[in-house]
Amino acid sequence: MKQWIVALLLLFPLFLFSSQNRYQDNESCKECHDQIYEEYRSSYHSRGYFNDELHRKIADEVSTKQYDCATCHMPMADNIEALVSGEARPDKANKTHTDAVSCFFCHTIAYVKKAHRFNINTKARQADGYKPTLYGRLQNPDENDKHSSVKNPVYAKKVCMGCHSHKRNENNVTIFRAMDEKQDSLSCIKCHMPELEGGADKINKRARGQHASHQFLGIHDKEMRRKSVDINVSREGSKLLVALKNKMDHPLIIQSARAKYLTIKVVRDGKVIWKNFLEHPSEDKQGYFAVSFKRNGKKILIPATATEQDQVNNLGARESKILTYDVGNLQKGDSVEVSLYVKLAKDDCMRAVSLKDTSINKPLLMKAYKTTLK
Repeated sequence: MKQWIVALLLLFPLFLFSSQNRYQDNESCKECHDQIYEEYRSSYHSRGYFNDELHRKIADEVSTKQYDCATCHMPMADNIEALVSGEARPDKANKTHTDAVSCFFCHTIAYVKKAHRFNINTKARQADGYKPTLYGRLQNPDENDKHSSVKNPVYAKKVCMGCHSHKRNENNVTIFRAMDEKQDSLSCIKCHMPELEGGADKINKRARGQHASHQFLGIHDKEMRRKSVDINVSREGSKLLVALKNKMDHPLIIQSARAKYLTIKVVRDGKVIWKNFLEHPSEDKQGYFAVSFKRNGKKILIPATATEQDQVNNLGARESKILTYDVGNLQKGDSVEVSLYVKLAKDDCMRAVSLKDTSINKPLLMKAYKTTLK
């Protein structure tokens, strides 16, 4: 009997090690899913506290003790409650911290619970001593020695809403909203995870011809920017009408750090005779799209402690809007040039945090339109 107890005690550390290390890091996925791994590595899901300077600086500006952003930006942290409460700080030696929004996290979401401040990702419970079960959308997914695979309907319904729906701060002010409660994840997947050639596994046992891209294409992709908005121009006497249509299933502006704006020029005989702003695009209240916040009546640059919204100019999901400009002496043959740009970190944001990478403040072209008035 004593020998049995001794043997059990000797094995106990092994069971403990297995239980604590069920987490499979991003690198471990590469063995079977090399193409998907490379796609993921180029995505912003792979960016987090340690390799996204803007995110880290804003998080530290909010608090150097609590890392409240961990809920969405470090969701597999093995001490997430301690990070959020301020009892621990992000640790560069901890893979559950450095993996950011990891493969293991996204593929072990069992359910998304709606909540007031932000939705809650409910993780699948994994049995000790057994290989984990990963979820996805594939019919008859392949098995392997690292994990079991199951199709879960949440991946066609609400999986994106865990992090990408909304965020309210402690003062009940909405500081982020990307999705409507009635939306499902299929609209997100259609745009941000288009089908690419090749199966999901290196050894394509079921000869699948395509897989969903894990680049999670968005604002950083030139083609995604171009197709997100339509621009048209018409004339009514001395007035210039600029029609905008948001073709996305989410608002034009969803992150307070960003700004999108129009530059409009009327050119006659090779000379610019009118512009929609002189020095800064925010001079054009119609064509400058951004969200700002206040705390106790004073404007603040980081909304984590905001008590109210300040100014909002936005285009809702699938919304169209006509902007009217009284130019004056418009003539037949005048050329009109309209461009929509985005700054990933607007000027206000750059004043709030000091960044080594200033390229994030440079305008990126989303859409350009040119026409000659008749």
